[in-house]
Formats: sequence, structure tokens, C-alpha cells
Amino acid sequence: EPRSAWCCLAWTLVIGAMNSLVFLINLLLMFVIFTIVLLPTIVVVYFGFQCHSQVLHSSARYCKSILDDNSSSALIILGFVIMSPLIVMAMAIYCSLARRLRLLMCFQPYSLAVYKGGKWCHSKEGALCGCARGWNTQVKAWV
Repeated sequence: EPRSAWCCLAWTLVIGAMNSLVFLINLLLMFVIFTIVLLPTIVVVYFGFQCHSQVLHSSARYCKSILDDNSSSALIILGFVIMSPLIVMAMAIYCSLARRLRLLMCFQPYSLAVYKGGKWCHSKEGALCGCARGWNTQVKAWV
């Protein structure tokens, strides 16, 4: 049966806050994974731009003794070339971790706010958020 207007509004705010928290956790996890996996690219491109005479032209000792403009350009190109496979790898790591922790199952539908008697999902088989309602381990993403 439908809830009253004030009760529906209160439940909507609670469910919205919970979904926002789950979204922020997913965003933080994605940021950490992408930062760790893309760290080699970040470092290589940073040193390439730092030591190139047309960009930053640092006065650091390694820029003067080791890296000239040609090697700085090579570092910049190398950094951007290895970025694509590392982005794919970071996304694969995030997706497998989110699937293993069942983070995307934690989002709650707003129908729980509209109708009374809606069941919150219960914890099954070690789900992180306790939201593994109807979880089938045999279902594949491409099916």
C-alpha cells in the first residue's frame, strides 16, 4: 500500500542519501584504482613535460644531464601511448572488484519509499553492503 506524503518524502531522502553514499564509494574506489594503475603514465608524461625546453624547461640536474628535447618528446609520446592499455586494465580491475564486492547491487530503488512493506535486501554470502538480493553467480555480463 502507498505511504503517506511525508513518510514517502522522508524515505525518499533516506534512500537518496544511501544511493549517494554508494555512488561516492564507487567513485572513490575508481579514483584510487585509476590513480595507482596510471601512475607510470603520469610520471613519464610529467618528466617529459618538465624537461622539454618548449614547455617547462626545468633547471633540475637530471633535465640538464640526462634528458634533452628529443628524449623529453620521446617520454611524452611513450606516456600517451601506454595510457590506453593502462586505462583498459584499470577499468577491468575496477569492474572485477565492484562485481566481487557487489557494490552496484547496493543501490536501492525508490519504490521502497513509495510503498509500504518493501523489503530491504538481506546479506547473502558475504556481500559487502548486504544487498545481494537475487544474486546469481552464473550470470555473465555479456549474456
